[in-house]
Amino acid sequence: MTRQSPPMKNGLFWHFAKRMLRRRRLAVGTIVFSIISAGGLAAGLVAIGPVMSLILDNGPNSNLRTAVEAQVASNGFLSSLLPTVLIELLPTDRLAGVALILAALCGLTIFGAVANFLHQYCSLTLSMVTVAEIRLEAFRHALRLPLATVLRRGPTEIVSRITRDAAELERGFSALSSKALAQVTKGIAAFAAAVWFDWRLTIAAIVAAPVIGFVLRKFGKRISRSSRNTLIAYEELLRTSNESMQGLRGIKTATAERDARKRFGRANRRVVREDRRARVARAISAPLVEVLAIFLIAGLALLAAHEIIGGRMQFDRFVLTLGSLAVAGGSFRPLTGLLNDIQSSSAPAERLAEILSIPAEGMRERDLPALDRHTRSIEFDAVRFRYEGAERDAVRGVSLTIRHGEFIAIVGPNGCGKTTLASLLVRLFDPCEGSVRVDGVDVLGTSLTSLRRQIGVVPQDPLLVRGTIRENITLGLDPMPAAQADPAIARALRLAHAAHFVAALPKGLDNELGEGGTGLSGGQRQRLAIARALMRDPAVLILDEATSQIDAESEAQISAAIDEFRRGRTLIAIAHRLSTVRSADRIVVMEDGAVADVGTHAELLGRCDLYRRLVSTQLVA
Repeated sequence: MTRQSPPMKNGLFWHFAKRMLRRRRLAVGTIVFSIISAGGLAAGLVAIGPVMSLILDNGPNSNLRTAVEAQVASNGFLSSLLPTVLIELLPTDRLAGVALILAALCGLTIFGAVANFLHQYCSLTLSMVTVAEIRLEAFRHALRLPLATVLRRGPTEIVSRITRDAAELERGFSALSSKALAQVTKGIAAFAAAVWFDWRLTIAAIVAAPVIGFVLRKFGKRISRSSRNTLIAYEELLRTSNESMQGLRGIKTATAERDARKRFGRANRRVVREDRRARVARAISAPLVEVLAIFLIAGLALLAAHEIIGGRMQFDRFVLTLGSLAVAGGSFRPLTGLLNDIQSSSAPAERLAEILSIPAEGMRERDLPALDRHTRSIEFDAVRFRYEGAERDAVRGVSLTIRHGEFIAIVGPNGCGKTTLASLLVRLFDPCEGSVRVDGVDVLGTSLTSLRRQIGVVPQDPLLVRGTIRENITLGLDPMPAAQADPAIARALRLAHAAHFVAALPKGLDNELGEGGTGLSGGQRQRLAIARALMRDPAVLILDEATSQIDAESEAQISAAIDEFRRGRTLIAIAHRLSTVRSADRIVVMEDGAVADVGTHAELLGRCDLYRRLVSTQLVA
């Protein structure tokens, strides 16, 4: 089962924008309040006509009541809306009529301002929650991506797309739902008022719309392309800064500060260069549209002058129509920048969609049966694996059978495939050829979750997140009541030889750890990782250099505890300590991705030259 890919290129922004409609109340509120706010503008423009008539017309019957009665008499629809009783309440004094209209406009302005506030609140909230939902979906999907994909692309690229690209997408959503919608509805309202005054000039103004639209489309494509390049440049800047900050200890000890500055400077200059290109396109588009608008107004004025001179148009109607079109143009004018923002958001939308379209691991196994708890054997059958882009296999032709309850140590030179072989069992990678079977069942034919839930892994560089020690030890486990969890945590800490130093901390299990376990020694971090693995009650325990940063005395105590804990469990240890290797039931010697020999410590010393060299040069006593 593969994830359905969304439409590509320009449609991607709208693909994500449709998600705003899922929040129906906010979406409806955004549209309704925008229309109400624009309606107030249209009513205000239409009301200017009667005000001008009352002020400029000096006839005996020029008052608000007679003006309204004349309009009602000529328009049957108005007669149904305005009853005679209401008309009779209107003042006959000209100044009082003007004051009443202006007072109504002031009230309408206050009502429109409230509607405008509610529109802004609804639209910005709608954009925020929609992008938060997309960001969460992208992160959730990234966690399920195959490890090979993440390693190939780099974690920085994934993080950049989830965070920065989502923020850029929110800018487009805000431009669409908040500013663009408000400007469009106000522009349409002013345009409707212009039609009310004189439809001929209004129709003439429409002729210029395709020209302006063509200009906006051309610049929009350029802005979209520049925005994508800018995001890629920011991604490289983030990668460079992360590498420097995470490896700051090595940079300082190698006195490589100058090199780090140069690398960051190159990435920073690229960001400036790509961002400048996008901003130049934005800067050109707005003045160009304004020039076209001036040409349009000049043409309309010439047309109106011809009609007025010919006696076919009243001057006040021309002024009101031109004023309404000017208001419409003023409302549509910001659309140039807003459309640029929307075009800019098409690039991050494309990059987010690309991540979401990558098939997640375990998707096709949803309907596969769960793997029963391991009780018999683990088999590697002619397994071959090569990392993407590599020139040679990391694991080649490995065939190995591990009996349930057996303690297997895997040794070999650096880069010989030890960790990769263990990763194939956990299905961090899938073999290119051959199969991995647990109790005779191919792991590719079982539920991925059921496989990993019964395997505990302690890596050389353990994962510790910002939070309490309790949260770190129970990471990945289903929630359980404190009465049940605390004894299990205490037992795991005791077996991992971590209970003493945890108890000495100010808050014990509730002591907060910094990022990456800041404040703990390397050995203490590894002990917590061992405790976390033991908390899973695994059927298979994989120790990947798990005691490399622990002193020999503590390592001996942990080994004794694990010997007790591993009863009824299979233990696979990738080790550089001779004490760990000697206590193994069998030792697997690997070289260049293949199994060179298998046997006990004494057997291998007698027949395997590579093992003897490892004992004398690499394995720590």
